[in-house]
Amino acid sequence: MERESLSPRLGWQKQFEELGFSYHSIDGLYWDERYAYRFTSQQIDLLEQATIELHQMSLEAVDFVIRHGQFEQFAIPKQFWSQVEESWREKEFSLFGRFDLSWDGTGAPKMLEYNADTPTGLVESSVAQWYWLQDVHPNADQFNSIHEKLIGQWGRFRQKGLVHFVCADSEEDIGNLNYLRDTAIQAGLTTKQCSINELGWDDSNAELVDNNDIKIENLFKLYPWEWLCREQFAPHLLIRPANIIEPAWKMLLSNKAILPVLWEMFTGHPNLLPAFHEAWRINGNFVKKPLLSREGENISIYADGEVIRSAGEYGNEGYIYQAFAPQPKFDDGITPAYTSIGSWVIGDTAAGIGIREDETLITKNTSRFIPHYFVD
Repeated sequence: MERESLSPRLGWQKQFEELGFSYHSIDGLYWDERYAYRFTSQQIDLLEQATIELHQMSLEAVDFVIRHGQFEQFAIPKQFWSQVEESWREKEFSLFGRFDLSWDGTGAPKMLEYNADTPTGLVESSVAQWYWLQDVHPNADQFNSIHEKLIGQWGRFRQKGLVHFVCADSEEDIGNLNYLRDTAIQAGLTTKQCSINELGWDDSNAELVDNNDIKIENLFKLYPWEWLCREQFAPHLLIRPANIIEPAWKMLLSNKAILPVLWEMFTGHPNLLPAFHEAWRINGNFVKKPLLSREGENISIYADGEVIRSAGEYGNEGYIYQAFAPQPKFDDGITPAYTSIGSWVIGDTAAGIGIREDETLITKNTSRFIPHYFVD
């Protein structure tokens, strides 16, 4: 795994805007093709296998939590416990997820967390870096079959009727939602897009409806379950008026409380880090993580006598403690960076990676996205 310095292409901004990647320069610098990461095919094979294995272990962990009724550790509202269990028993449709890994190209990739409910970064991981590859390294390859696998997975969605696509009013979320909706359309589904604020409950017909009073039968939400559970219409979701994607059982996987469960079940696995609900059980440096943190908020790293913290609004639900596996640091003397690998899962298969860089050890929503390629 090597970090290379490159000259950005002329006109890449216009190309991406035409592809729907309008937020390429959000916060000043987001997409950054001054650099690229080069892998070998053997390294990509290792990443793919680790992702598949981590996903299968995660599914086993979900089953373990449900069989032993450990919902309270996840701070899931009690009234939703049965919905989590039922959605798992019924094998409700799941589209995607993304593991965040720490890895420098040697040894075993280490799982930092699983963004299994509302992962973003799809447009840049799937479409943008593929177009970059065709222009910059047309004879190389890329770990990226995200687009094809999304369409294929949508093709397995067996429920009939309109699929509503919703998210919050954020340029990045809307960009990701537009792309996901496009893949669903390519798979032959009928869709409609609106804001989460345009959903409501029709008491007279006992239906979840959109702003045009159209019944919502299938709902894809790029909106976290923990927020959805607190919406005004949330109590009505208990009667399961619609098929919701991601399903309720993903509340377990998208929660940091799954990390101690994984370590308990697969202690010593090379792709896992020790994780507990008590800090004292970790020998050495560790990271304190809120159960429901997003975009790197409210993370605290305790390493070598120093503490690195990020601000945010999370933590009321509780914390877990995970052994510290620092992301590799690359330094060209101009833009030093700590690197995190996001490894995508579509359905139950590994589908590709996206790479983020930050000047700190905590990957945030402002962290840069860097393209990659691999050679034999």
